[in-house]
Amino acid sequence: MSKLRIGFIGNGKSTNRYHAPFILNRPDTMEIRKIWARNPAKTDWARIEGAEYTDDLDSLLNDPELDVIVVTLPHHLHYEYTKKVIEAGKNCVCEKPFTPTKAEAEELFALAEEKGVILQCYQNRRFDSDFLTVQKVIESGKLGELLELEMHFDYYRPEIPEMVKEYRPEFSYLYGHGCHTLDQVISYFGKPDHIHYDVRQTLGEGRMNDYFDLDLYYGVLKVSVKSSYFRVKERPSFVVYGRKGMFEKYAKDRQETDLKHFYLPKGHPDFGVDTPKDYGTLIYYDDQNVYHEEKVISEKGDYGYYYDALYETLKNGAPVLVKKEQTLLQMEILETGVRDLK
Repeated sequence: MSKLRIGFIGNGKSTNRYHAPFILNRPDTMEIRKIWARNPAKTDWARIEGAEYTDDLDSLLNDPELDVIVVTLPHHLHYEYTKKVIEAGKNCVCEKPFTPTKAEAEELFALAEEKGVILQCYQNRRFDSDFLTVQKVIESGKLGELLELEMHFDYYRPEIPEMVKEYRPEFSYLYGHGCHTLDQVISYFGKPDHIHYDVRQTLGEGRMNDYFDLDLYYGVLKVSVKSSYFRVKERPSFVVYGRKGMFEKYAKDRQETDLKHFYLPKGHPDFGVDTPKDYGTLIYYDDQNVYHEEKVISEKGDYGYYYDALYETLKNGAPVLVKKEQTLLQMEILETGVRDLK
């Protein structure tokens, strides 16, 4: 089997926490060949065995052995470095949020088509356990016609917005965290009929955007995407209401928690797996109008599924997982959401 040979632009948290552990857990199909960093001598993260570290960007861009280059720099640098990758004729994956503006994203996709290379946004949160479990519940039909879905991504981290003394759209909370949940909505439900935006700077003008509440409408269904830095107690990760029942799951996907504790997927089959106390609750009336209340075993999340799909695209010609239109729609929503902030 031909391996997918991967290079990285960036050697920080994103590369080492959200990409490398899942690639390294698939040694039969993929490998990390080369990593570019401004200072390759830094030892903030453990060296990846077999990978070459370099501060020569051209050596990465012109490496004929690489099938794809992944850009994991801070997102205000995404446009600049993704363009370099494409101009070098390399397939490219770019972290999220994809670019500061939709216009920049459109330019990059057009350039990728011109160069005949694949360009994709890295949307690993499509493979969150809680999101996959919600899909399973919806597709069981037990909820009946869907009426409302609420998604919450909350923190109590007041020190983050309090220390930011200027407002920049690309560093807003909506960009930084809405890029996760909005992609989940877009990937599953598609383009909404219309959207209501409530995006705030609770500390006042000239300060960080620290709250958002977006309602996306699909016929009778309303999907609400909500996040705040000032929630002492988090709201449920997902709540879904249908005409026949509801499903509520408090616990978020565990992969990020395990990664933060350096409990990695390789060698740990229980990585990211919910325990029974984390399961969501399904309440519904069946066709005989009998009441049911039951726990739903969580689906297993795995961010590496993104790389499995990328392998199939680049090695076997499968369609891209994250479509251009989905990324452009998300950029349009993000830009519109922060348009009136100052």
